[in-house]
Amino acid sequence: MTKIKDIIQYLEGIAPAAYQESYDNARLITGNSNTPITNLLITLDVTEDVVQEAIDKNCNMIVAHHPIVFKGLKSLTGKNYVERTVIKAIKHDIAIYAIHTNLDNVFNGVNKKISDKIGLKNTRVLVPKKQTLSKLVTFIPKNDTSHVLEALHRAGAGHVGNYTHCSFKVEGTGTFKPNEEANPHIGKANLQEEVAEDRIEMILPTHMEGKVLSALKLAHPYEEVAYFMTSISNSNQEVGSGMIGEVEEEMESFEFLKHLKGSMGLTCIRHTKILPERIRKVAVCGGSGSFLLANAISKGADIFITADFKYHEFFDAEDKIVIADIGHYESEVFTKELINEILSKKFTTFALNLSETVTNPISYL
Repeated sequence: MTKIKDIIQYLEGIAPAAYQESYDNARLITGNSNTPITNLLITLDVTEDVVQEAIDKNCNMIVAHHPIVFKGLKSLTGKNYVERTVIKAIKHDIAIYAIHTNLDNVFNGVNKKISDKIGLKNTRVLVPKKQTLSKLVTFIPKNDTSHVLEALHRAGAGHVGNYTHCSFKVEGTGTFKPNEEANPHIGKANLQEEVAEDRIEMILPTHMEGKVLSALKLAHPYEEVAYFMTSISNSNQEVGSGMIGEVEEEMESFEFLKHLKGSMGLTCIRHTKILPERIRKVAVCGGSGSFLLANAISKGADIFITADFKYHEFFDAEDKIVIADIGHYESEVFTKELINEILSKKFTTFALNLSETVTNPISYL
């Protein structure tokens, strides 16, 4: 029987919680992770109406993009919509789980979904994250190298972009001398030994260090495993903010804006002035993305699609790029489809429901 923790484990295998921003609260917010799932509701935001929809559809878990709780709650008296929503969920034993900026930051996450909706190709992360990768170096007797390597790969090491089972190997000679207390795999106590070994180097996500080291120690034949783990400053091309890609065919700016409006189902677009250059390279960021404007310009984007630009921030385009502010809700509403696509590949024993509640707090006249 599928439990809430199974959903979380699967989702965080795709969008690890370690990749969320420091201000975020992507996690299980209400509920017991050991509770079996009845049905599941997928939403962008959690409101009282969404919780009621979960009740009506016999769903005891809500997976949302936006966390209902960003800051610590000091009381639960129902004085605002956040407290009322949390109280209602707890009262009806409904778990709320949020997968937010960690899903924004992975390659096949929110920004890839937007890119696919508007038909971009050759997509890549706009601003790759640093300090998310580590390097493992270890030494393995040659006869055991393939076995240990396979265990490390299964644990998540050696994955680089579209390539798996990546490593570097150098042959050498290991020396050691066991004492009377040792239980050596090779050699005898008080005798100097020389063994043909392979020095193996592998890249891995920093948040998986513990899992990879456990796999190394379990698979390695030596009683004492020699290794060192170091953080590296390489940018992680699979993780980061925003996305950039190209359109199939260049378009006039106004024509592209009409295409954007239709493909994203928009009511309106706030944008800077139309530039004479044709649109070829497009940068996107779901939600509030004004902090990436300089990066979009430096990467040569002709247009930057995002939301929540303030009045004076539009001036920062300086005729170098078109800013298209499509609205926060509108830029991320298809995240519901993305989460549904992810979960439907794994879970089939209960219903996955896309929320029909419109949670956009902004209306247009």
